Amino acid sequence: MSAPRREFRLFANCVPVRGARRATLCDLQRQSYDLVPNGLLDVLERFGGHTRDEMHAALPPEQRATLDEYLRFLVEREYGFWCDDPGAFPPLELSWERPELVTNALIDVDAGSRHDFPSLLRQLDELGCTALQVRYFRPTTLDEIEGLLKMTHGGRLRSLELLVPWDAAWPEGALLRLCGLYQRVSGMMVHSAPDERVEKVEHLQTPVFYRREVVTSHHHCGQVAPEWFAVTVQGFAEARRFNSCLNRKISVDAGGEIRNCPSLPASFGNAAQVPLVEALLTEGFRDLWGIGKDQVAVCRDCEFRYVCTDCRAFVADPADRFSKPARCSYDPYTATWGEPAPATMRVDAATIRSPEPAAAGV
Repeated sequence: MSAPRREFRLFANCVPVRGARRATLCDLQRQSYDLVPNGLLDVLERFGGHTRDEMHAALPPEQRATLDEYLRFLVEREYGFWCDDPGAFPPLELSWERPELVTNALIDVDAGSRHDFPSLLRQLDELGCTALQVRYFRPTTLDEIEGLLKMTHGGRLRSLELLVPWDAAWPEGALLRLCGLYQRVSGMMVHSAPDERVEKVEHLQTPVFYRREVVTSHHHCGQVAPEWFAVTVQGFAEARRFNSCLNRKISVDAGGEIRNCPSLPASFGNAAQVPLVEALLTEGFRDLWGIGKDQVAVCRDCEFRYVCTDCRAFVADPADRFSKPARCSYDPYTATWGEPAPATMRVDAATIRSPEPAAAGV
């Protein structure tokens, strides 16, 4: 009886992404990635469905050691395995469909804001929204913050992020207490703080970030940086077809204007007079939802394109809707990062998505 045919397979949750200079191997289960040479992807594409002996036979002797090194790396890092029943391991289904009209939303607050939060939250529930970020650009109180959190009780939100300014009058641990009491809160970001630190709610791992940077408006949005990459099944699948920031998003800016993002110029009415659903269904509101990274200049050649944030408000060429994000300093053709753009605090609308299982360290 002949020995079973053993072929090499990547685990279904481990997905390679080719870039201009190098590639990523994204482990969507562990929520991590490794940078690898494009030559490794060449091996996977050329020798899919082949045994080791067949691979060796197809290569000159001097290249076989490199092949074995690649395969050993993939097995040791648990990206792939040898199997004698490859049909039992189909590829991961990476289509993206959601029943909600809106999956995520953003509300800005400044000194002139007059938002009707009960109405806005009720309307977001009706749209199916499960993730919300509220950004305060003016001083606020703990009572105001807690009042907002109480309004979300019983609603559909699964994730609520808050951006608030530092207040020396707040008792130590006050924000952690609120995160513990209102567990829809997935994180808080405190700007204008005297120091930089991260605190976490014990047993919940809900982070409270303190940053010195002063955030005064939506103009601080649009940053792209590795620490904000999201290696998740939902995010990866969505980014393959849609915009990783704007898809299924609705925003209310500080003046009450309804926009896809507060940093975009087009308004679709004021929330004081126009229902959110009416603005959402207005022609033009969803025009940018379908612009994915495979359509964006430079980004389409980047190995990080399906785990990265995007921005259509601040782009390198304002006349070109497919232009690269202006605040991304990465060059996929040299695989190097430049100096970060100003305003590097994470206040981007792209961060607000419903939570997935906790990520492993990258």
